[in-house]
Amino acid sequence: MRTRLLAAEIVLCLGALAGHGAPAAPGQIYSCVDAKGNKLTSDRPIPACNDREQRVLNADGSVRHVVPPTPTADERAEQEAADRRAAIERAAQRDAVRRDRNLLTRFPDQATHQRARESALDDVRKALRNYERRLEQLAAERKPLQDEAEFYVGRELPAKLRQAFDANDAAAEAQRTLIANQEAEMVRINKLYDVELERLKRLWAGAQPGSMGSLPAVPPARTTQAAGARASASPRASSPQ
Repeated sequence: MRTRLLAAEIVLCLGALAGHGAPAAPGQIYSCVDAKGNKLTSDRPIPACNDREQRVLNADGSVRHVVPPTPTADERAEQEAADRRAAIERAAQRDAVRRDRNLLTRFPDQATHQRARESALDDVRKALRNYERRLEQLAAERKPLQDEAEFYVGRELPAKLRQAFDANDAAAEAQRTLIANQEAEMVRINKLYDVELERLKRLWAGAQPGSMGSLPAVPPARTTQAAGARASASPRASSPQ
């Protein structure tokens, strides 16, 4: 019976120790001054000093290391946000390095870069010439309509002739819109290559990839919507001028 009682007491003591947390390493002492100015020491972290630093001392009283205050919920949230920002910045830096290396691989010199610019502009120039030729054709198609309209000076144009004028106006307006859009695209492409060239010149001169940050973004070309609907929505009561 006595043996069983002794075993039970040992179990209870071990449970009590487990409930209070494991003690610090041998010879290690926690020391701090609490909010009331009291100096506290313990062989484990001191709950009353969670909001302030705690010095961890060796047996001889020398400082082994300092335990920082336990952060509050707001402080943890702020730190997590800072960590996310830092991660985004590191990713942006890696991306900048990768982009700069790709630029150097694609364009070892300015002549190569200029050829790429001309190639990018070539399709736009071809489309622009096609739209301009179509606009000239529409102007030529309008001439006989104007000649016919001279017979109706001061009178209302026949419905068929009005419709022909309206269709010609709408088609011409659409071509002018396409021309304006292609001209805007040429500006965008040149701006893109200008930005690249400025960066490449520094890289060719020895700047380290990624040292200039992210490549500046070039905004998309501003396009114009066709206004042919306006022409068709305006009925003609007399011959055009």
